[in-house]
Amino acid sequence: MIVRTLGIVALLALASGAQPQMDLPRFQVDPFWPKPLPNNWILGAVAGVAVDASDHVWITHRPSTLQPNETRSIWRAAPPVLELDQAGNLLSSWGGSGAGYEWPQLEHGIYVDARDNVWLGGGGDKDAQILKFTRDGRFLMQIGHQGKNGGSNDTQNLGGAANMIVDEAARELYVADGYVNHRVIVFDADSGAYKRHWGAYGKRPDDGWFTRAGEKLPGPFNGAVQNENRPSQYDPKGPPPEQFRIVHAVRISHDGLVYVCDRTNDRLQVFRKDGAFVKEAFIAKDTFGSGSVWDVAFSNDARQTYLTVIDGTNQQVYLVRRETLEVISAFGHAGHWAGEFYGAHNLAVDSKGNLFITETYEGKRIQKFLRQ
Repeated sequence: MIVRTLGIVALLALASGAQPQMDLPRFQVDPFWPKPLPNNWILGAVAGVAVDASDHVWITHRPSTLQPNETRSIWRAAPPVLELDQAGNLLSSWGGSGAGYEWPQLEHGIYVDARDNVWLGGGGDKDAQILKFTRDGRFLMQIGHQGKNGGSNDTQNLGGAANMIVDEAARELYVADGYVNHRVIVFDADSGAYKRHWGAYGKRPDDGWFTRAGEKLPGPFNGAVQNENRPSQYDPKGPPPEQFRIVHAVRISHDGLVYVCDRTNDRLQVFRKDGAFVKEAFIAKDTFGSGSVWDVAFSNDARQTYLTVIDGTNQQVYLVRRETLEVISAFGHAGHWAGEFYGAHNLAVDSKGNLFITETYEGKRIQKFLRQ
């Protein structure tokens, strides 16, 4: 068995001939996490991951991505939502179609708020809704309606909502509404009422920009995979794009800044909670296709000194200094061994600083990386 110790090596320091910074986080993959699932269950593409206040790990996967040969014999798809403990044991599972709500065509993001509500989004061609459940799977609320997306300035429906987070103090839900739409949108987390939205640089999103730039508008498409690979005029040598392309994640720091992953534009943009633009940084800027900035999480120190950014195209995990947005180190290798990646998609950090990284496409798993 190969067990990789994934030391985050200071690439910039090494490039300059200086000694690497020894205080940077180091991680080691846990090859025995999670435990095998019961009932002959297997996972499809694992799209989303979240860690709750008890350090339980929640994932959502896509049963529809399992191939016929994977479920031909005794194996069958696990329910789309699973809760795991720190040892990797399955604690609960639920999800799928039910009365009173529209389950996503293509499961994507998951988030568990401080009140133990579980939020879910979808990246399918008709997914224009966000769902809210209790931790045991009882339906609470739906925002938006499947198949009703009216574009990036529609205040009632979503368009391929990739991920979400709740600002507990304000009781506001921030959504990375980005597979079809090109924005961040904010709702009241209790009532579902619309609050505000913005596009790149804090401006009103303009879907017509893509037509004027010679790009094919999104949809209809065969789920999120086709959408993320649609022809794009992204040019790393040109001026920064005026619009978001795929808004893939949104996170809020302790000091009230909103971090947005503009995945296929290879950039991270930072805002205040009212949508005022603060700064941006490009990461692996020459990455085409599916892009380089897939998800972001904060280090577990009080100041949240570092950002961890995952890149499912180059199969890299970047350590970024939050103050400057400077990439200071990276690790990652394409493959299917423990500690390698195939379609690294979402990540979450627990209270001890351990990383949990999901894999889509044919990766179809979640891995745990122990903070050393």
